[in-house]
Amino acid sequence: MGSPSVSTHRGLVHWQGLLLVVSLLNFWCLPATAQFAIVSTNVAEGKDVLLRLRNTPPDVISFLWYKGEGAKSNRKIASISVPLRAFAKGPLYTGREIIYTQGPVLLKEVTMEDTGIYTVVAHLRNSKKEIGFGRLNVYQPVRRPTLQANSTTVTENKDSVVLTCNTNAVSTEWLFYGMNLQLSERKKLSEDHRSLTIDPVKREDAGYYQCEASNPISSAESWPLELHVQHE
Repeated sequence: MGSPSVSTHRGLVHWQGLLLVVSLLNFWCLPATAQFAIVSTNVAEGKDVLLRLRNTPPDVISFLWYKGEGAKSNRKIASISVPLRAFAKGPLYTGREIIYTQGPVLLKEVTMEDTGIYTVVAHLRNSKKEIGFGRLNVYQPVRRPTLQANSTTVTENKDSVVLTCNTNAVSTEWLFYGMNLQLSERKKLSEDHRSLTIDPVKREDAGYYQCEASNPISSAESWPLELHVQHE
């Protein structure tokens, strides 16, 4: 039989271990506070869009919406009192905004000027408030890009060619026979990806090229352009 001192020591080690496990479990299981925010959204110009909220706190008595970052009185769009369903206009109210009692706001027939950061303030019953932010991106539908070349008939190992994609989109991809173009030391794109340079041209470069322009709400492909490669 062990001595009392050894038994006591072992008991301390046992309970210390349990306390350590409980402490670690509490550390990993404590829920993080979810951030109240506006869901950032992309929309086409001229369409209606609903700016939704996430992690809306309970017991909200009013929602106040602002254009821009921060609750500045001169940037207020509108507000709504939840219990009374009372709607109040702000300086930036245009007649196209509808605030629902759950907090979201509907923007009708958006324009490019509606692009930007929005702020919402939720006033709670305990005299506290929470503030959320989000971004609305308004895009014009992508027009069909046009593809041009400095020359469509070139000589192998002698000439170079520059293809240019004219577009209003934010992103450009290149296609060869309808497949993604493989770049190489001879085939390089400009920094904005709107120009493709092939230098020098090889016979395997002959064929049909296209550029595909896109933004987050639409995309379009150019008509094919045929490159002819002659052999000396």
